[in-house]
Amino acid sequence: MNTVLIVAAEEPNPLIPASYDILWGSVSFFILLAMFWKFVLPRFNQLVAERAERIEGGIERAKVMQAEAARTRDAYSAQLEAANKEAASIRTSAQSEGEQIIAAARAEATTQAAAVTARADAQIQAERAAAVGSLQRDVGDLAVQLASRIVGESLADDARARATVDRFIAELEANASAQGSGTP
Repeated sequence: MNTVLIVAAEEPNPLIPASYDILWGSVSFFILLAMFWKFVLPRFNQLVAERAERIEGGIERAKVMQAEAARTRDAYSAQLEAANKEAASIRTSAQSEGEQIIAAARAEATTQAAAVTARADAQIQAERAAAVGSLQRDVGDLAVQLASRIVGESLADDARARATVDRFIAELEANASAQGSGTP
């Protein structure tokens, strides 16, 4: 058994590399590291910076667009509110104008109705006066004719007979109006 240990001690360990491999591997590693540091890392940093700048620019543009959209929305809301207020004022003025038109039409209709009523009353009074005058003449003529028949002579020309008939008719009217008003 001792022989096996001695043989193993004379052969190099396969897990530990030779010193020249460590030297050339380290030199190669440092050369690659210097090339990476000199060429690849600046380009990588530049790409990362450009990408960060694009992202930040996109964020800034998004913020600007968002602010613009908010301003546009606020302006639209203000315009909508102004339009609603204007529509409300138009409705209010239209209602008041409508009420004024209705009031004016009612006043005009009332005035016209009063005028028609006044004309009708005046016409009725005129026709009544004409009818009363006509009746008085007819009654007077009939009374004179009746008195002429009773007396047997013509009384139609006599002014005195006319005055008597007129006085009699006036007394009849006075009695009729006194009975109509409730006084005996």
